[in-house]
Amino acid sequence: MVNAYIFIEGGAQGDNSKLLKIQCREAFHKLLERMDYGKRMPRLVACGGRQEVYDRFCNEHSSHKKGYVAMWIDSEEPVGDPDAAWSHLEHVTTVGQWKRPKTARDDQVLFMATCMETWIVTDRQTLETHYGSKLQHNALPPLEKLERRNRHDVQDKLAHATRNCTNAYEKGKRSYTILGLLDPNVLEKHLQHFCRIRLILEKKL
Repeated sequence: MVNAYIFIEGGAQGDNSKLLKIQCREAFHKLLERMDYGKRMPRLVACGGRQEVYDRFCNEHSSHKKGYVAMWIDSEEPVGDPDAAWSHLEHVTTVGQWKRPKTARDDQVLFMATCMETWIVTDRQTLETHYGSKLQHNALPPLEKLERRNRHDVQDKLAHATRNCTNAYEKGKRSYTILGLLDPNVLEKHLQHFCRIRLILEKKL
């Protein structure tokens, strides 16, 4: 059994939080299965908001003597150095300026740069299959330098491109449904930070 915990940003707080956390966890589980980690699956914990992810990570990191403990979160803003994750978290104000816990390493931070929607707009074939003929392709952001784009720009363009679809994009259940359908090979082709996640997990799981 793999001795690994990954705390995920996802699953909103409120009345539907329990269900959304289940859907979030299942979506990441499906993605990891497609990455061939089915037989060495980490324990995935959908935490809801960003602060809860950080708090859970810090608690587990301090008490977990063996194995691998990580956070899987939006970077919120473009990341300067992919291998200096804690520097990003400590200095970028929109991510809360979190302090690095004692002995925490950069490979314990897995970034969706700049947000989960970056992954979703990258996989155009899955988008087309999922949303059908009413998907407005020319409203999607270009694939070049996607991880450098403002997260609000990516999110707004995805919402606009799917606005005429019966299952128009929304955060929550619909976002996790399509996340669970993404092709990791496509994401690796275009996204540097997704490649970094693959390299880290290959070593840790």
